[in-house]
Amino acid sequence: MEKDDWRNRSADEIRSLSKKHTLFNWNIQGALQPKVITKGEGCYIWDADGNRYLDMTAQLMSVTVGHQHPKVIEAIIEQAHELCTVGPLLTHAARAELGRLLAQIAPGHLNKIFFTQGGAEAVEDGMKIARAYTGRSKFISRYRSYHGQTHGAGALTGESRRWSVEPSVPGIFYAPAPYCYRCDFGHKPETCNLECATYIEKLIEYEGPENVAAVAIEGVVGANGVLLPERDEYLPIVRDICTKFDVLLFADEIMSGLGRTGAWFAVDHDKVVPDIMTMAKGLTGAHLPLGAVMVSDKIGDFYEENRLMLGATYSANPVCCAAAIATLNVIIEEGLIENSKQLGMILNQELKEMQQRHPSIGDVRSIGLFGFVELVKDRKTKQPFGPYSTRVIAPKGEIDDLQRELIKRGVYQITNPLGMPISPPLCITEQELREGLAALEEAISITTDRAYVG
Repeated sequence: MEKDDWRNRSADEIRSLSKKHTLFNWNIQGALQPKVITKGEGCYIWDADGNRYLDMTAQLMSVTVGHQHPKVIEAIIEQAHELCTVGPLLTHAARAELGRLLAQIAPGHLNKIFFTQGGAEAVEDGMKIARAYTGRSKFISRYRSYHGQTHGAGALTGESRRWSVEPSVPGIFYAPAPYCYRCDFGHKPETCNLECATYIEKLIEYEGPENVAAVAIEGVVGANGVLLPERDEYLPIVRDICTKFDVLLFADEIMSGLGRTGAWFAVDHDKVVPDIMTMAKGLTGAHLPLGAVMVSDKIGDFYEENRLMLGATYSANPVCCAAAIATLNVIIEEGLIENSKQLGMILNQELKEMQQRHPSIGDVRSIGLFGFVELVKDRKTKQPFGPYSTRVIAPKGEIDDLQRELIKRGVYQITNPLGMPISPPLCITEQELREGLAALEEAISITTDRAYVG
């Protein structure tokens, strides 16, 4: 075949070859019939048949500035013409500028950065840094968290995807998540005494503060339902516990960072400064893969005289760094954090009103353009549509039908057994947001509402 003929294959040929030779995330391969996507622009993607879909999940919460943003594409092309790669012990203009920008927007004393190739690797490297700096081996994580699919990040994960890497990294212990709708302690917001936070102190005491390197949290629990504590004191309490025991606070902002919640980082809402913070996904607007681990000045100073035992061939790749610089500048120049904040208030109000109209909506949660609609068969018992409320990789029941109805209405959203996240690109307009929510409401009416048994 001619060298460029592969670009002109039919949708069926692309799908067939993809299934024959490649593997897809978290799926039974034989059951999957992936759509063939040919184009992206702004908040939309197009399939090979010319159908347009409003992207209401920003392709795994990662498309911050919109698909194919011209300024990011231009930066990639310009850098590719100058320098595509260089060894990680050398430096270049894009590496220097991206480091400066991230230090400028990060909270507090987070000024030193190690660049990775993605989010899971960033978490994995953050764990290595925490252990090396403290000389301790244990971690406290949380149930219902997701930190990545590698062995270390997978072990830190507090849900069913961790099982695929077990037995794995030892010495990781889990506290309940701040999940007020399904409180592990049986509390309601009016009776809450923040046991989900204070339990972390008990875990540290049980495992020995002298053995615990870090407490790892997501800024906002993302993949498992956008879990938000009802009380603002939650994260400051966790910070105080870490300070009390001289344990590092490790914030995973891979989903919740870079404007998603209406602030640069989710921890900014509570004015909490972690000791280690990871990011990826939206760092390049998902135009290219790039992750980062940021550490405090104190940890950075440690490595002035101690060897950093991390390394990656593509760390601080020039083209990826250039894409990230352009992305951060677009976020600033186009006011996308403010857009996330303002449209987030509309999203929050619309979801609350939608909940009143639909019996199958058990709970709604959102902060900025990071929301979740939790769907139940019975509001009194909180029975989910899938067989489990604790597993992300599980049958979804009528929620799969809901996803298919949304596709028919030109809206692309991912799902999990508890419901559906809403996390569009940060450049979405109010009209586009309302159109997506209207399609969701129509689809709920003819799927989960009809299957409601309460």
